[in-house]
Amino acid sequence: MFKSWLQAHWVAGAVFMSFALLLLVPVGIGGGSEALLLIFLASPVYMLHQVEEHTGDRFRAYINGTVFGGVQALSVADVLWINLPGVWGLNFAALYAAHFIDVGWGVAAGYLILLNGIAHIGMAIRFREYNPGLVTGVLLFVPFGLALILLVPATYLQNAVGFAIALAVHAAIALRANHNALAAREAKGLPISAQAT
Repeated sequence: MFKSWLQAHWVAGAVFMSFALLLLVPVGIGGGSEALLLIFLASPVYMLHQVEEHTGDRFRAYINGTVFGGVQALSVADVLWINLPGVWGLNFAALYAAHFIDVGWGVAAGYLILLNGIAHIGMAIRFREYNPGLVTGVLLFVPFGLALILLVPATYLQNAVGFAIALAVHAAIALRANHNALAAREAKGLPISAQAT
């Protein structure tokens, strides 16, 4: 019961959470540290993107219909796992690591945002059309992701680990979608060549 409620309402929750988090900024989030503030802002920025991307379940519909030719590559449960423990969890983990260990570990949030923005642009170029999340991907994710990466003082190791984490998250999503699509095509006796790579 809770899962079905969450599936129906998590995007609306993201709207309110993003504005609630933004309302905390004037009270001194980050303790005067510009780097910590940027890492904190990664969460509401991502949530605003999720509203454009997932309202009406349209990103999943686009991936399944356009990218994978009408087979289910992403389920509703996949979308929840990707966006709640995946995106929100990683952004909050980056914030906690930046606050309690070293600020440079928060750079992973910037790489996650930047790679996602680039992925939306790549998809738009490939299919020559709008995809859900493209506008915030271009106008918000690319500049914000770059700003976070450039302005957060991080070592080469922290940058490498942050990039690797963001790349691994996106690779895991692509592998999951391709696996699901392959299984769906096999179940329907369809050729597998139409699946995305």
